[in-house]
Amino acid sequence: MEAQNPNVTIGEIIAKDFRTSAVFTKYGIDFCCGGDKELQAACAEHSVDPAALQKDIDEVTQTPNTETDFKSWPLDELIDYVEKTYHSYIKEKSPLLLQYLKKIYEVHGSNHPELGEIYGLYSHSANDLGQHLMKEERVLFPLIRDIVKAKETGQPLRAMMSVQNPVMGMMSEHVVEGDRFHQMSELSSGYTVPADGCNTYRAAYGLLCEFEQKLHEHIAIENNILFPRAVEEEKALMGR
Repeated sequence: MEAQNPNVTIGEIIAKDFRTSAVFTKYGIDFCCGGDKELQAACAEHSVDPAALQKDIDEVTQTPNTETDFKSWPLDELIDYVEKTYHSYIKEKSPLLLQYLKKIYEVHGSNHPELGEIYGLYSHSANDLGQHLMKEERVLFPLIRDIVKAKETGQPLRAMMSVQNPVMGMMSEHVVEGDRFHQMSELSSGYTVPADGCNTYRAAYGLLCEFEQKLHEHIAIENNILFPRAVEEEKALMGR
């Protein structure tokens, strides 16, 4: 398997088999915004035994994969999946999570001042993610769908804009969100509920942890599979 090459990147491993994301999560290795990092460097940075990591990757990849072979999906189907699975999730959960975080900050903020920072970070994240999803759905994704149509019909691309600039913009925004959630995780000690935490506290941290995982999956699919393939296919169309 290619992952045995220490110079292979996290993104290349994810692109070959998205199920490996669970392995990187287990070892605390960033597989979304850090997808361009080489496996060897990631192991050294996180003090992870490369042999143990490789063993877990092999166990995952040696199991037949019938549901998450995203690299083989048509780009328009992958976009539909991202919108239905991740965009819908963000739109549904963001207001609820804001409500939970605001409540626990108001009730527990005097004893846990980090809640104010977490609430502030997530408030900015919720606002920016709303804008981010809109730009993907109204600008970038239509451009990618145009690439798919041009490839299928043999007709020229209709769009006057290249997909490359929006892709770079979205990936830059992904880094910002990745950093914010890293800060929130550190401030909350990995979303650990303190002894005096109430049920809303537990619900807030549980949802925030789940939200981060979903966001990581979302970004990993886009950064490592959807966006690179869209750029590659556009270049092929322009050169034909």
